[in-house]
This record gives sequence, structure tokens and C-alpha cells, in this order.
Amino acid sequence: MGGPARSEPRPDPEEHPMDDNRSGTGSAALPETVRQVDAGVLNVGYVDAGPPDGPAVVLLHGWPYDIHSFVDVVPLLTDAGHRVVVPHIRGYGTTRFRSADAVRNGQPAAMALDIVALMDALGVEQATLAGFDWGGRTAGVLAALWPERCRGLVAVSGYLIAGQDSGRVPLSPVAEHAWWYQYYFATERGREGYARNLADFARLIWRTASPKWEFDDATFDRSAASWDNPDHVEIVIHNYRWRLGLVPGEPQYDDIEKRLAGKPTIAVPTITLEGDANGAPHLEPSVYRAQFTGRYEHRTVSGGVGHNLPQEAPRAFADAVREV
Repeated sequence: MGGPARSEPRPDPEEHPMDDNRSGTGSAALPETVRQVDAGVLNVGYVDAGPPDGPAVVLLHGWPYDIHSFVDVVPLLTDAGHRVVVPHIRGYGTTRFRSADAVRNGQPAAMALDIVALMDALGVEQATLAGFDWGGRTAGVLAALWPERCRGLVAVSGYLIAGQDSGRVPLSPVAEHAWWYQYYFATERGREGYARNLADFARLIWRTASPKWEFDDATFDRSAASWDNPDHVEIVIHNYRWRLGLVPGEPQYDDIEKRLAGKPTIAVPTITLEGDANGAPHLEPSVYRAQFTGRYEHRTVSGGVGHNLPQEAPRAFADAVREV
């Protein structure tokens, strides 16, 4: 899961509770065809929906989910006149590395530059960036370091930017327990276990991160198809090992990672969201409030909403994107 780097899991206060129709229990898929485009080091698979000249929105998914986290968000935004781009991030779906020799790198700087390259390839000068988990972190990185490309930010679980140093700080036993999979992935047994049991692993994460989300097999299987990607396991393992400082990143990203380690503030208009039943590690909004220096609002979405907020509460997510 995305989460703050090795954060203490704490209950979230009820701020701006919202009623919302829960979703994500059916088998509907995104109706738009997945397109492909060369962008930076990747050939990216993406959905591009809505009017081409509408204000652009880029939606970014997390682990272990996929573009179908936004299956009910996309029509809400396109109906409001937005152009909506939803990419498979590296290691998911039809996204592939253009070179067989490329490092299967999951560090934050690389993933953020993937989205800059995608926006360039699609001629998107500026967009509202919105995401959760890994996607929330990537959206936050763009808002912090490339604010000229970001009209506004919607980030589930708030400010997720951190450097490797934060991953070296020991936490309480309760907090360390919440990050069990991070330590599992640090071992070769964990790498092999994840590769052998992708579906079972993801189903466990879905249930623990969203304990009140009653998703069905069709919904799960639809997303599971996206993990059948030759780079998926390597990207996931590198991401979590990098966070703990167990593996290096690529030198070309060092300057960006140094800036991110300093926890840069975000000045673009921002709405942060949190589900009232998020079972994944996350911080209280008061902890990260000072990181947002522009127009800002936090909303807690009530009704048993967990970690996969855009799929569990699509209207609340779409409303935040429209209003930010």
C-alpha cells in the first residue's frame, strides 16, 4: 500500500463527514479502449475519456489495485466535461518498458517522471492530479516539484512524500506490525511468495485495508488481470526495498529524491480525503496539514469507506476532483 513511509497507524478524526453511495461491488469495466503511447522509458497503457478539449484530469491508482479503481469516477468526471486520463502505472496492465535493459525501478521519482512524460506525450500542459496509495504519492510529488503542471491535487491519505531516511526510523511494535508486508518483501522468500501468490496476497490486502468493502469476485478478478505483467513483481519488490534503503535507486533520480527527502510543501489547491474505515497505515490529517500552503481542505468520507476510496466512494472522490 502507499501510506506514509513507515507511519504510525492512527485513527482519523471525523472532519467534514460525508454521506456517499458506496460502489465497487459489481463487475462493470471501463468502457473506453486502453490505448498505448510511448512516454519516456515506458510504452504506457491508458484510458483517455471525455472531451479532448476539456480540462484535464489524471487519475493514478495504487498497489495492489489498478485503473478500475476509477471505474465509477470516470463517467462522473466526463459527464462534467473533463478529459480524464487513467494510466496503468509501471508494472501494471499493458504498460511496458521500452528497453529490455531498463531497471525495473519502483522509486517515487521515477514513477513521478513517468506521469510528466505521459502528459507531454498526450499534449496535456496542465491537469488536476488525483490518486490514492502509490498514486496519491505520485500526484503529490508532481504537485510539489512541478506545480506548473498541476491545476489542483486530490490526495487520499494526505501527504505521502518521504525519503529513504524515514524508512530507517524504528516505530512502535503496533506500527511495525501494520507494515508486515514491507519486511516480508525485504526477503527473497517474500519475493518468491509474492510471485507465487499474487491473487491471494492482493485479496488479503484488499480485505485488511478496506474491511467493510464488500467487493465480489468479478470486481477482484477484473483488477487481478492487470498484475499479469512481466515487470509487476520486480517493481513492487524494488519499491518497498528502496523505502527501507535496502536497494539503491538510479543515479539520474538522486537530485529529485534529495528534494523529496526534504518534504517540500505543496502550494497548489488541494483536497485530502480519508475513509472512516481505512485499515491501511495512515496519519491523522493534523500531522500533514502544514505541508499544504495553498488553498486546502480535508474531508473524511463516512459510511465504512476503506483504503481504495475512489472505488468505494466514487462520488465523494469525483466531487473533490471537480471542486478542487
